[in-house]
This record gives sequence, structure tokens and C-alpha cells, in this order.
Amino acid sequence: MKKFAFISLFLIFSVTDFVFAKDYTQKIYLWEHIPRMETQKRDTILYYCPATEPSESPSAAVIICPGGSYHHLGMPHEGFASARWFSSHGCAAFVLRYRVAYNCHHYPDQLEDIQMAIVYIREHAAEFNIDKNKIGAIGYSAGGHLVTMAGEFASTHNELQKLGIETAESLRPDFVMPIYPVVSMQDDIGHQWSKRSLLGHQWKEPNATKGWSPFNFWGHAYSQTLKDEFSMELNVPDDMPPTFILACEDDPVVIYENSVRLDAALSEKNIPHLFVSYPKGGHGFGMKENSFIMKETHWNDTNLLPWLIQLGIIEN
Repeated sequence: MKKFAFISLFLIFSVTDFVFAKDYTQKIYLWEHIPRMETQKRDTILYYCPATEPSESPSAAVIICPGGSYHHLGMPHEGFASARWFSSHGCAAFVLRYRVAYNCHHYPDQLEDIQMAIVYIREHAAEFNIDKNKIGAIGYSAGGHLVTMAGEFASTHNELQKLGIETAESLRPDFVMPIYPVVSMQDDIGHQWSKRSLLGHQWKEPNATKGWSPFNFWGHAYSQTLKDEFSMELNVPDDMPPTFILACEDDPVVIYENSVRLDAALSEKNIPHLFVSYPKGGHGFGMKENSFIMKETHWNDTNLLPWLIQLGIIEN
């Protein structure tokens, strides 16, 4: 089984690299030469997609986190399609292949990956001609949970320090964009597959608590404390970065209420943010040009671009 998973993962890497090679100019192995993390090299890759018309002055940068229930990753429509859009607007794009449950990775691996990506880009900002104070993150579905978590946990969950990695750079993204995001781990609206993939779905996993019942046949459960800790609507800090949320009311995968509660939590904390809602559009469309909502709304041009211009991230 492990051999099959390894072969499948190798094929996915190979196909992705071949099909999207034109979109990126550099593959960055974030854990290469990092003590105790060398074995993670193939599982965590940052694809650098430069701006199509680079400016002489430092540009903004965005880390793109595809979704996939923390189990797999939607690299084409959520990763590289988004990179092409940001690059076309003079913003350096970095598509993050973060570790997921498909290859037996659970929390904190995903948070380690995005924090390492943020630090790497800031430490190499001059090399990429990037303004280190304009580094944001966009995430889709479970990736939306990840970028929100990066914004909320920057000062309270320094996973790099736990690995012995010291840096003077901030772990906090300067702006975050959760799109049709997983937000909550609560039982009423939480996306169960994302919850199990993030926290571990076997009783032996350190993040899960063992407890069999007729309604919990596999003998695993999560404490309310654990669910609260990873419910983003319950953990918005006073220094949460400016946030852009987009979701569709007819989302059949992640309950729309996830975004509603995040919007309410941000409002309660007076965090600058914009919540864009559409009655129809579903889930998983990313920036795929032939999706229904992109044809109908072009939400990236109509809603996201003006917000980024208002923040001073992208020039008008």
C-alpha cells in the first residue's frame, strides 16, 4: 500500500511538473537542507511564478494554497490558474504544494509548510524583487482554512521555532483571501473530511482522542477543546490581517455558514475585510475560466482586484 501511494504521488508530481512547467520558473524545496526535515523534501514544493510584466520597483507576492479537504490538492484550477491571474497583474505568485493526509500528513505539517513559505519569501525578497511587507496568501476550501490559520496563529503557534528554525522575519501574512473556505471544526457546520485529514482520523494519532460509541464506530473522536482551537471563527486575533472572503450560498461541499461565521467574527474584532457572496456558483471553481461562476461574474476581476488595489497591493 505504501509503495502504491509513493508511485501515485510520484506520478502526480511528474504530471504537474510537465503540464504546468510553462507557468513557473523555479521549484523551491522548502525543507531541503533543514535538519530533521530532509525526508519532507518531495512532499513540500513552492512553485515560483513571476509577474508576466515585472516592475523595476519591488512587487507584492501571494502564496497560493489549493484546496482538497487537507487530503489532496487541486493544483490546476486553484493553484496554477490563480498564479497566472496574479502574475498578469504584476504580482509574484508562489503555488504551495503543502503536505496533506493523502501522504499521511496531519497538523502541524500544513502550518509548518505555509509558515516556512512566508519566511522563505521574506528572506529572499531582494532576490525576487518583492516587497516583504506585501506578502499575502490565498487559499481555496481547506486551503482557505490554512491561510486563515496562518493569519490567526502567526503569533501564538510558531511551528518553525519548534523545529529549531530561528528567523527574524514575521510569520504573519500581510493579507489573506479564503475562498469558499473551510472555517469551522464544529459538528454542526464543519467539513468532516477536512477535519479528519487535518487532525488525524486514527485513534493512535496524537491529535485525536480515543472513544468508541455506536455513533462512532471507528473509535475516534475529537475533544471540544480541540475543535474550538481549530475553528477559525473562534480564534480571530486583534492583529488579524485584512481579509477577503468569497463563498456561494449553494455550496454543496462546505456549508455556506462557515463564511458567514468568519465574517461575523471579523466584524466583531473590527478587522478590515470584505465578504463577497453569490447565490449560485457551487464549490471548487477556483479561477478556472470555463466554470459557471467565472463566466457569469469573473469574481477575481470584479471583486478581488478592486480590493487588492484599495489595499495598495496591486497598482491600478
